[in-house]
Amino acid sequence: MPKKSEEKTSKEEASPEETPKKQSKKISEKDFEKKVIEFAKKGLTSEKIGEELKKQKIHSKEFSKKISKILKENNLYKSPELENTEAKLKKVSEHYEKNKQDKKAKREKDRIFSQLRKVKKYLKIPLK
Repeated sequence: MPKKSEEKTSKEEASPEETPKKQSKKISEKDFEKKVIEFAKKGLTSEKIGEELKKQKIHSKEFSKKISKILKENNLYKSPELENTEAKLKKVSEHYEKNKQDKKAKREKDRIFSQLRKVKKYLKIPLK
């Protein structure tokens, strides 16, 4: 019976040449910025833009500018936290309007509204 040190695992048997590496597309800095702006005009947040670029095998870490910085320079930046909180509040409010007897939904609506106020205060956006 061979010793454990003599046994080869499946990881050791596979050479580095055989394992396929994910290759990212090589595009210029300007093309990267154009893609980011294009996605922003479709209404995507910086988080979703990053996901879309990864699907196209374009990794933002290979470029000097961050996605959010590019959006801020072009006045297209929207806080993802603010957008997500507003969407959640809208969804819960609609549910509560249909189901007035749902007291947990009322509490959740109040909690999310409070969270939205905190985010707006942090981002120095006037409350409506």
